[in-house]
Amino acid sequence: MPDQSDQQQGGQTAQISGTVQIKQNTGDKQSPDDSRKQEEDDAPEKKSGRKFIVIAVIILLVIGAGIFYWRSTFSEDTDDAQVDGDLYQVSSRVTGQVIKVYVEDNQPIKVGDPIAEIDPRDYQVALEQAQANLASSQAAAIQATVNVPIIGVNVNTSVSTTGSDVTGSSAAVEQARKQAQAAEARVVAAKATAVKSHLDVERYTPLVEKDVISKQQFDAAVATDAANQAAVLEAEATVIGNQAAVSQAIQKLAQSRFQAAQSVKTGPDQVRVQQAKANSALADVKQAQAKVDQALLNLGYTHITAPTTGIVNKKNVQVGVNLSIGQDVLTIIPLTNLWVTANFKETQLAKMKPGQPVTLKVDALGGRKFHGKVTQIGGATGSRLSLFPPENATGNYVKVVQRIPVRVDFTNLQQENGDYALRPGMSVTPDVEVK
Repeated sequence: MPDQSDQQQGGQTAQISGTVQIKQNTGDKQSPDDSRKQEEDDAPEKKSGRKFIVIAVIILLVIGAGIFYWRSTFSEDTDDAQVDGDLYQVSSRVTGQVIKVYVEDNQPIKVGDPIAEIDPRDYQVALEQAQANLASSQAAAIQATVNVPIIGVNVNTSVSTTGSDVTGSSAAVEQARKQAQAAEARVVAAKATAVKSHLDVERYTPLVEKDVISKQQFDAAVATDAANQAAVLEAEATVIGNQAAVSQAIQKLAQSRFQAAQSVKTGPDQVRVQQAKANSALADVKQAQAKVDQALLNLGYTHITAPTTGIVNKKNVQVGVNLSIGQDVLTIIPLTNLWVTANFKETQLAKMKPGQPVTLKVDALGGRKFHGKVTQIGGATGSRLSLFPPENATGNYVKVVQRIPVRVDFTNLQQENGDYALRPGMSVTPDVEVK
């Protein structure tokens, strides 16, 4: 066999067609029989080595493909995912003119930091007026409350007085009746005396004519008879007066009983009416207190502060601007309350469930890894939740693999995002371990 170094120095032209044939263009020429013999000796060795390499490569590729496929069944990933967070729209809760602004766009801000200040003078005046109304309501409530026991005492006194009047009137009726009875007895006595004196006059008349008795004695008997007749008239008049007194006493007794009944009936109502007035006055106090509280709130709303920690964006307020209720001032992008919304294909959700661990790679941070877990799987596909959901019942239908949003919460965001590098909207590649 010729020396290989001599063959390389002379130049070679190689042609590969199933087997390797080498044609030499050198100055040292061999005979055709020698070349053919050499090729026949080298061909089996090269064919055997090439087959081994090809088979080994194919085996390695099959093994690698199997391992890759087997490993791919352990996780699901997608590049349709973004960092999400609550965007806080800060707006004015009162109307007024802005007198101070403390922030600028893209400025970090902490919860409670001042953002802007509205002119508070109008709300200070409203607070003072509400406080004055509260003081007036409190005074009226005190007066109404104090009058409740006073009215109660007056009612009790009235009931007692009318009861006493009934008792006194009853006694007066009895007294008038007794006086009338006594007057009637005096009438009877006067009539008896008058009859006796009249009989005496009748007896003395024939005697005086016969001069049995003196004229003076007869005149005395006549005078006595006249006096007794007058006494009868007087006694009868007294009886009439006593009877009238009895009627008057009975009428007064009826009036006293009516007043007593009215006092007993209306007394509690008077107390309840006064109690209702007191309750109304206390309600007025609460209403006035509510107005004071509202005035205090409105005064506090003139100081606009940050509701959360984050980055200021879309600042829309300047000194001198007149704000109205609900007008947006700026947006705060949070840096702590973040999560990932990953839109997986519906074919990737067969083994996915809440609680599975997730590895997150953030494109903007050079593939920086974060850790999380699946928290929620969306209730509908993104197309169904869109503004114009598809109507598959009309036109030609082409089946399209749908995507369903999956929420992934960070499990250690405070430590892994200590530099607050994550921002809502950043693209993320989540890798969910489904096995």
